[in-house]
Amino acid sequence: MLIKVDSEIALIFQEPAAVVLMLRLHPSVCQWAGWVEQLGVDPAVPISDYTDVYGNRCGRVFVPAGRVVFRHEAVVEDSGRPDPQDWAAYHHRVQELPDDVLLFLLPSRYCEVDSELKEAAWATFGHGPAGWPLVRAVCDFVHRHIRFDYLQARATRTALEVFRERVGVCRDYTHLAITLCRCLNVPARYCTGYLGDLGVPPDPAPMDFSAWFEVYLGGRWHAFDARHNVPRVGRVVVARGRDAADVALTTAFGINRLESFRVGTVEIKPLPLAN
Repeated sequence: MLIKVDSEIALIFQEPAAVVLMLRLHPSVCQWAGWVEQLGVDPAVPISDYTDVYGNRCGRVFVPAGRVVFRHEAVVEDSGRPDPQDWAAYHHRVQELPDDVLLFLLPSRYCEVDSELKEAAWATFGHGPAGWPLVRAVCDFVHRHIRFDYLQARATRTALEVFRERVGVCRDYTHLAITLCRCLNVPARYCTGYLGDLGVPPDPAPMDFSAWFEVYLGGRWHAFDARHNVPRVGRVVVARGRDAADVALTTAFGINRLESFRVGTVEIKPLPLAN
């Protein structure tokens, strides 16, 4: 299946400012990108591209004062199948993990592995099966523990605060699930990207970028989603990192105000081949 994704973010700047953009598709998706991927800025300014330490595609721009709009769109080819499930995936011991995976067992800004959550994680899940069933149990717990509420969103809320307050949005579900997995010696990393209502009833609420997480089992990374808690079709990764702090869509080095924000995802039909 072909999926068209697009987004538009309009910011008002008090004065000229440098901005880092993380809106392009992740390199792991780019090989499946369709005819074109476009990232634009209005008013037009040069975009200097680079790859960050987590392998995400980033752009640097210097924008003028006033209203600035960032737009992204792409067409992606997807299998049309839900997230793969591998219940027999091996749970690595820490000493067996690759060096570049160890980072995703450590505390990070929003994921306080070195907190009371470690004791809570082992008390709740420490006597159950390891591997895939363990991560599924974490997702089930987080899904039940948190009440989803856009009006209660808070950009500074950490996993420990989510655990105590029991309310949040998709990033909060993801931070708590990541932290519990890391406490249980399962490497976990944060993902952000597009996830439309493909294969599920449409949600009438305005679409936003989605957050989910990946765990390292059986020598590879697997997608899990504590917010929806069911395998989904059409995840399009934009960026990966330790937590939300590593994958901000826009990072502006100057005072600004959000004017508008729009995200879209839709399945499209391929054009017929010419005779």
